[in-house]
Amino acid sequence: MTPEEQERLESCAAEIAKIWHNNTPPSELTSLENMEKHLRQQWLETLGPQIGFFLSKKQQEQNKGDPAQ
Repeated sequence: MTPEEQERLESCAAEIAKIWHNNTPPSELTSLENMEKHLRQQWLETLGPQIGFFLSKKQQEQNKGDPAQ
């Protein structure tokens, strides 16, 4: 990963953290355990599937260009 990509990744992660924090019920912000559970739930419902879809699409694109596949 280039330094520029690392910087962009950190910037995006900070933005995601702000969005999640703003949309987390106050009752979930009372302990690290509650925050982790809520974050994990949000990951499974939102960001994880989006990343999986993106990676799946990339794999399909690569396979189209590879006649051995």
